[in-house]
Amino acid sequence: MKEGLRELYRYRDLFYTIACRDIKVRYKQSVMGFLWAILMPTLIVMAGIIVRYGFALASHSHLATAEIATVAVKSVPWAFLVSSIRFSCASLTNNTVLVTKIYFPKEIFPLAAVLACFFDFLVASAALVVLLFVLKIGWSMELFWLPLLLVTMVLLASGIGMIVSAASLFFRDVKYIVEAALTFAIFFTPVFYDTRGFGEKGQWLLVNPAAPLLQGISDCVIRQQSPELSWLAYSLVFALMAFVAGYAFFKHLEPAFAESI
Repeated sequence: MKEGLRELYRYRDLFYTIACRDIKVRYKQSVMGFLWAILMPTLIVMAGIIVRYGFALASHSHLATAEIATVAVKSVPWAFLVSSIRFSCASLTNNTVLVTKIYFPKEIFPLAAVLACFFDFLVASAALVVLLFVLKIGWSMELFWLPLLLVTMVLLASGIGMIVSAASLFFRDVKYIVEAALTFAIFFTPVFYDTRGFGEKGQWLLVNPAAPLLQGISDCVIRQQSPELSWLAYSLVFALMAFVAGYAFFKHLEPAFAESI
């Protein structure tokens, strides 16, 4: 794996070029331009507000500003994770000519897709900062946890992305399975709700490796406290294992890519 990562580093210029190409193609003929980067998080936030408002009506309470901010803070990284996996899944099948004609580390495609989605995440995060300012959400030193949380999420997205991209090249129906899984995954991930609201039973929801990351981001930004270190360590170890397993799986299947196209 070490040699493979060194080779990937030698092709870093190609990696950045493909990532920039993905970004440009995505927005080149778009009427809304970069507003598309905040469209998906906005839709998730709106859906979350409706869900939280329904909970508030059921419990005869009011929807607090902090609840809206919490949904927004979780929706942006969740949208990044979902889009990373979705675009990674199609990254090889959309570049079959390059996959078969030119030699270079093919894992560049799913990783470049993740990088392009991270660019969208940064654009959406800028809009999120404005929203938090409007909602009068303060800042604290706990924000220094964010880089670790985001790096862990990128590792998780990259590992899963490499697995589904390689698998979809051999079995084209993988993309439909991925789409279905991503559609229902939000119900098992604390985007619209807080795991603490379920008491001790809610801790089982954190088994989803994305859950502690979203919960940790919310804790740092909204609750202004450190994330739960035990669950953060769990997500970090899981993300590292997913990245290593995804890379090994991808490189194992790579010699057969040209034959399967």
